[in-house]
Amino acid sequence: MFDRVIVVDWSAANLPTSPTNRANAVWIGCHDAEGGAEWHHRTRASAEGQLVNLIDTARASGQRLLIGFDFAMGYPTGFAARLTGEASARAVWRWLAAAITDIDNRNNRFEVATRINAAFPEGPGPFWSHPTGQSWPGLPFRRAGIDYAALGLSETRAAEAAVPRAKSPWMLFNPGSVGSQSLLGLPMIHRLSQRPDVAVWPFAAPDAPVILAEVYPSLLAGPVAILANSHGLTADQAQVRLLSRSLFRLAQADRLAPLLEAPPEAAEEGWILGAHHAPLLAEALTWP
Repeated sequence: MFDRVIVVDWSAANLPTSPTNRANAVWIGCHDAEGGAEWHHRTRASAEGQLVNLIDTARASGQRLLIGFDFAMGYPTGFAARLTGEASARAVWRWLAAAITDIDNRNNRFEVATRINAAFPEGPGPFWSHPTGQSWPGLPFRRAGIDYAALGLSETRAAEAAVPRAKSPWMLFNPGSVGSQSLLGLPMIHRLSQRPDVAVWPFAAPDAPVILAEVYPSLLAGPVAILANSHGLTADQAQVRLLSRSLFRLAQADRLAPLLEAPPEAAEEGWILGAHHAPLLAEALTWP
């Protein structure tokens, strides 16, 4: 049982986002017994600051909190050991927390991706894609030519196989990509996971007072499109509103347990909360 559910739509913006055009901002949505609310942030640091406050507030009041983030929390099996020497997603978070710089959204993610690619002499890859007009030697512009089998890696995780619309975490740029959000979000996951009473599922059992998890808001693509179009919301705001509401209702109905089941690969790769359960997530939105 969770007293509040929070869903975060992360952003890989390179500059503070516009105060008026909020489509590429970080959106935080929450739902609890009193209803729902959403906030947007122009920088990732500002969003992380609010999340810390929400965690501290929940712990001070004895509440249980579930926070979902819309980026991959792990990489295909074998990557962690090649990068860090440990077959552990936590080791990757720690490595990225030391490597990534991110000040007022100005960040070095493409430089870090190039550095990681250089650790795979079988190359090119595994990371690929960057903005048109930029040049990052060792970071391919297109997926073509990357031989993941030669790298000893898979192109996708088991989670992407379960949710085919989800993109590979190796893809850093272009519509639908999540790779940049992961590179810039996992250092935050490392920091939050160091706080007392915080656990990250499925890398730890979901029994701590505060649980962090990976989510995929497009599991509710239909309801999100309807809400965004009918109320003039950005898709990001509609996503965090509806997914936080759905997960909270499932928690209150004691029907969240099936969503917290994950295959063995998830111990290293991570897993999407709600994979295989899109109909149930949509059904919960119809409950009073």
